[in-house]
Amino acid sequence: MKKHLLLSLVCVCSSLLSVFVYSRFAQPSRIVWNGQEGEVRYTGLVDKLFDDRSTHAFHSASPTNFIDAANVATPAVVNIRALLETGNNLWGKSALTGSSGSGVIMSPDGYIVTNHHVVERSTEIKVTLADKREYKAKLIGSDPNTDIALIKIEEQALPFIVFGNSDSLRVGEWVLAVGNPFNLESTVTAGIISAKGRNINILGGGASIESFIQTDAAVNPGNSGGALVNTAGELIGINTAIITESGSYEGYSFAVPSNLVQKILRDLREFGTIQRAFLGVGIEDLDSEKARDIGLPTAEGVYVTRVNAEGGASDAGLQIGDVIIGLNNTRLKRTPELQELVGRYRPGEQVTLEYWRKGQKYRTRVQLKDGNNSTEVAQVQGDELEDDLGMELRDLNKDERRKIRMAGALVSSVRRGSTVYSTNMQPGFLITSVNGNRVDNTAEAIEAIKSAYNSLVLDGYYEGEPDLYSYRFRKKD
Repeated sequence: MKKHLLLSLVCVCSSLLSVFVYSRFAQPSRIVWNGQEGEVRYTGLVDKLFDDRSTHAFHSASPTNFIDAANVATPAVVNIRALLETGNNLWGKSALTGSSGSGVIMSPDGYIVTNHHVVERSTEIKVTLADKREYKAKLIGSDPNTDIALIKIEEQALPFIVFGNSDSLRVGEWVLAVGNPFNLESTVTAGIISAKGRNINILGGGASIESFIQTDAAVNPGNSGGALVNTAGELIGINTAIITESGSYEGYSFAVPSNLVQKILRDLREFGTIQRAFLGVGIEDLDSEKARDIGLPTAEGVYVTRVNAEGGASDAGLQIGDVIIGLNNTRLKRTPELQELVGRYRPGEQVTLEYWRKGQKYRTRVQLKDGNNSTEVAQVQGDELEDDLGMELRDLNKDERRKIRMAGALVSSVRRGSTVYSTNMQPGFLITSVNGNRVDNTAEAIEAIKSAYNSLVLDGYYEGEPDLYSYRFRKKD
């Protein structure tokens, strides 16, 4: 009995001694979290945890700091005020109204991207930079099918945003929306990518491309044309629309993907018009019942309902009932994704399609064509104004440019009895500006004249004459 008591006493003393030695000499356990060290906290130490709450650094999910992205994006986002001539008022004078929105500077020499609906039918466009400087802008071109427009101000060394890759975006990724909602200057809001490839049927028309990035970043009237950027400050979308029942933000905003925006801007800068390519098919989303009938394991893909004769898809052998499941190694789930990808190409370019037919997967090359089944890139013809105004334009040739040393659009013919004929304008007149906005070629001149709502002032020169000539007239209603 004594032996058992002695053994128990020795065990108790040994345990107490071990605890004393450990607490006296052992170092507390430590972890490294986000580059910082700290003591291990256990969930059972409730009182100790709350006692330390004033000094303990808690870490939420990264990123928690949008300062760098905001600093990059904010200086390059501008306020746009577009003046619209709405016809005559009660006193017989033309009335002006205005719309406002946002824009994003894309190059240091003043090219700015915005929404088509912000500057549509505008007679004058005013741009205010983040530093309060104001400029008049000229419209380079616009595309209602994607709701993208390109304008330009005459300035150098401007802050600008670089393009990011909208294809790399993932649902749940943090983004910032930068714009001028309700004329509040340089407003930044944060949210996440809620979905990709959204079609909300707002643009209308069979040629429209709606493959929007959906976010929950707060976007309101005035944000249109503003920037959607990632946490690196790269442009990944142009904010365009919201879904709302109240007229203001309710959690659903939509942006045109930056990869599509890039293609539109290249076309407008190079040609003054959009070089639109088509597969030459009618398409619709694939449902689960149809996928089961044709043997597809999932309802992901684009079902071909029509194949246009002499179109690119017809030449490549596609048939009604095929399911397009990939383009250039990019997996396709819905029709907006296919429309966006094809919309990045020009007529004459080729893409690789993967499609499903009768239980097997096939691969083919398709040469894209325009709406007239041509593979040629559309060029400005110069006769686009003949019917309405009675004049034709052309670009200067190399010898003329060297001799005249001016840029502009040359009037090659004037139809007798036309609107332009009544101004006494003569063939050989070189148009250098339209409504005070400089034009360097035929494409720019035609676009500027078409974009003007009613009144036109064409300034320029005749070869060998130093005086500036101005011709003022009104377009036909």
